[in-house]
Amino acid sequence: MGIGKAIALAFAGEGAAVVVDYLSHPEAARAVVEKIERAGGRAVAVRANVAKLEDTRALVQHSVQEFGRLDIMVNNAGVEYKMPFLSTPLEVWSKVLTVNLTAPWLGCQEAANQMVSQGGSGRIINMSSVHEDLPMPTNSPYCAAKGGLRMLMRTIAVELAPYSITVNNIAPGAVETPMDAPLEGRSDQMEKLLSEIPLGRMGKPEEIAALAVYLASDASAYVTGSTFFIDGGMIRQSGSL
Repeated sequence: MGIGKAIALAFAGEGAAVVVDYLSHPEAARAVVEKIERAGGRAVAVRANVAKLEDTRALVQHSVQEFGRLDIMVNNAGVEYKMPFLSTPLEVWSKVLTVNLTAPWLGCQEAANQMVSQGGSGRIINMSSVHEDLPMPTNSPYCAAKGGLRMLMRTIAVELAPYSITVNNIAPGAVETPMDAPLEGRSDQMEKLLSEIPLGRMGKPEEIAALAVYLASDASAYVTGSTFFIDGGMIRQSGSL
């Protein structure tokens, strides 16, 4: 299970109406919506390329049309391409920065404008990474994007606070998702990875989702401008994997 799916299911389980964004896998998005609906929840799938302003704006508008208002925005899209810095093409840099930094910027702005138009109050949650702070050789565009996302979050948290809109980052470490599935067949790489994690295991998408639920809830009303590392202690020990 991916982190986005886990968050959608967890939010729905808490009674939230959920909009599931997808770009290239409509069947996966529909499966999440159907699972939520079978459990008695409300959900809809919407196709949007969140790296494009018009798509992000339409996504927010569709959400409001479907459910009446927008209270929570989770910016979760992300890509990475690992390769040496000296041979990283400009087009890779541009794509990674667009998806991992420009897209959240658009999502934050469109969501915040909608929340302000409703009278204020709301939650914006960005999916960052331990690599907003931890270097990762062969992944310079990704690290740069996540570092930028950290300062975007911190800056707009201050700007949006007068509207009672909180902005926070979740920074996972190694998590059991389809993106990391190839590691399961490489025992040497998996052993090296786990040696960097004090708790000695990878995280689960459901654990990330539980943190997102907290940041979306009334319990976190006094929490803004912070990154929440959820990494088994990796940020405190890692040797820059």
